[in-house]
Amino acid sequence: MLKNTNNSMHFGITDKPREYCGLCGVSGGRDILESTYLGLHALQHRGQEAAGIMTSDGENCCRHAGDGLVDDVFARLPEKVQKQQTERAISHIRYSTAGTKENNDAQPIMVDMGGQYVGIAHNGTICNAKSLHSKLQNEGAIFQTTSDTELILHLMSRSLLKHHDGDVWDALAEILREVQGAYSLLLMTRGEMAAVRDPLGFRPLNIGQFPDGTYIVASETISFNVTGAKFVCEVEPGELVVWDKDNNMTSRRFAECRKRAHCIFEHVYFARPGSNVFGDSVFSVRKEMGRRLAEEAGVETDIVMPVPDSGMFAALGYAEAAGIPFDMGFTRNHYVGRTFIDPGIQSRQRMVSRKLQAIPEAVAGKRLCLIEDSIVRGSTTKARVHTLRDSGAEEVHMRVSCPPHKHGCYFGIDFPEESQLAANKMTIDEMADSLGLDSLSYLSQQGMLSCVEAYRPEDYCCACFDGCYPVQPER
Repeated sequence: MLKNTNNSMHFGITDKPREYCGLCGVSGGRDILESTYLGLHALQHRGQEAAGIMTSDGENCCRHAGDGLVDDVFARLPEKVQKQQTERAISHIRYSTAGTKENNDAQPIMVDMGGQYVGIAHNGTICNAKSLHSKLQNEGAIFQTTSDTELILHLMSRSLLKHHDGDVWDALAEILREVQGAYSLLLMTRGEMAAVRDPLGFRPLNIGQFPDGTYIVASETISFNVTGAKFVCEVEPGELVVWDKDNNMTSRRFAECRKRAHCIFEHVYFARPGSNVFGDSVFSVRKEMGRRLAEEAGVETDIVMPVPDSGMFAALGYAEAAGIPFDMGFTRNHYVGRTFIDPGIQSRQRMVSRKLQAIPEAVAGKRLCLIEDSIVRGSTTKARVHTLRDSGAEEVHMRVSCPPHKHGCYFGIDFPEESQLAANKMTIDEMADSLGLDSLSYLSQQGMLSCVEAYRPEDYCCACFDGCYPVQPER
């Protein structure tokens, strides 16, 4: 039987649980707690709702998780975790895209599987969660969280019982064949750590190595920059990598990678510009998106200005290609988080006005080309344009460095149902009128995909733009 050790209540899974998160794990070496903290902190942009860590000294496992930013949660680390002679750790930051904000959903989740502790941290969404949940519930499973991640633990527990308490990684490899959708995973037992990526490779997961030969695994390579590790390789789609108690690394395939479906929105918005994602520099890809945008949809203006921070590098590329001066027309309050990933709509709208304020001296009397990375619902964009008009802008043109979002995402990004997406309800001209713009244009899908180099354009998932889902989600 699976015994939950997170001191949580039973809530039951939601219809459409989606988790967009960041993962960092360290196996072996000195200062594991510090390296895990630094690596996770570098991924704070991937989730601001909750954070957590699971540690092991080889015999005893500890878990600590809670609401708040990485600094807040790690400042409350229990004394037993701080004093533990940690040999390995996995950690997680959470941005829930559906379901409730219950604290029991903070990860890693740690359970007792018949005497051996297993912890898991997950970035992504299990598309067949609803049917798996029904199946397991009919078999007597009692769920402790609203997260689809817990499904993997229940499936593993049943596999171990079926095989008379066999190897935990054999059980994991077996049950993942039942799981569909997007999942990058970090798992840990008392003596071992594992990393997994789904067969389509929706979400990034990278392996780095410290000078002493020990390892770190993280969602983005920016975590290696701040911890002193060097990039080794990506966890391949359909691969299970295990580090044993002596930090020997082994790899196996649990599924073939017949087709890749890398999330292009990692390059458009989510990843940090200092990271390499899916083999390409996020900085370089975003600048190239701006250049292509200028070629496809240039407009005569006095200045090019970004919506900070995510529009910054596309705006630099656009300004260079168009030969128009780059300037800053917004000042940003850096103590306000990312408005796109705030889970509450009302909260997100309140954050917009606090996050960005126009600079009248920079925009008054000028024709502006405002570069944005994306428009989802349109509410934040409308507020920003209104602010620029109030500050005296003569014209406001907007150029967006990706295609229009017309479809929901079921692989871990908070693009809501189609009825809530501005580009699904209106033509581009209608959107321009609604947002108070003089003109609005988007980068084409072909132009966007031409900006990545390490993998082919067909190796990317663009379902939120074109509705072509690599895995059919349960709705």
